[in-house]
Amino acid sequence: MKRILIADDHEVVRSGLRAIVESHTNWVVAGEAIDGEQTVALALETKPDVAIIDYSMPVMNGLEVSRRISSLRPRTEVLILTMHENEEILTEAILAGVRGFLFKSDAKKHLISAIEELLGHRPYFTSALLEKLLHDYQQNKQNKSKMLLTLREQNVVQLIAEGHTNRSISSILNLSVKTVETHRAAVMRKLGISSTAELVRYAIRKKLIAP
Repeated sequence: MKRILIADDHEVVRSGLRAIVESHTNWVVAGEAIDGEQTVALALETKPDVAIIDYSMPVMNGLEVSRRISSLRPRTEVLILTMHENEEILTEAILAGVRGFLFKSDAKKHLISAIEELLGHRPYFTSALLEKLLHDYQQNKQNKSKMLLTLREQNVVQLIAEGHTNRSISSILNLSVKTVETHRAAVMRKLGISSTAELVRYAIRKKLIAP
């Protein structure tokens, strides 16, 4: 019996994913998580074969969760679900150790195939997704004048935008307060902004948090 972990902060999405997973006779849902921190804890506790993780989650987004699972539980394959068609997200996901990537709109049609491929330790990306990402890359590669934020900096931005203090962020990400302050300053410098309000607007624009 193969164990599948589902992580999404919307109950209706989790219910839909559970129904698809449980339609397969040899699969069982090992657990459900509603935020990034809980997802990592459940992955270590239940040892799933595949973790289906929403890109946009509270506390830790899907990329940070994927990075931690890849480090702490490398036998668990990760499938990122997202509604955002963004070449940067896929690039960052691959760097975080993700080997499966699927739009939420395609889940009903492709989820079983994606899980089957990942259970065989093969990557899964739909051809339509790859075509779009290639097109986006070709369109944008000449226009990237600013350095992208690192995965860690994105996590700090998300947590700041969610209202966490530097001390709270240091606890969640297992960093010192000084390191959090350094990341925050680096983000401000890279983005050319000077206030928390501007940082929140950036997080919303980049889909790091919901508006």
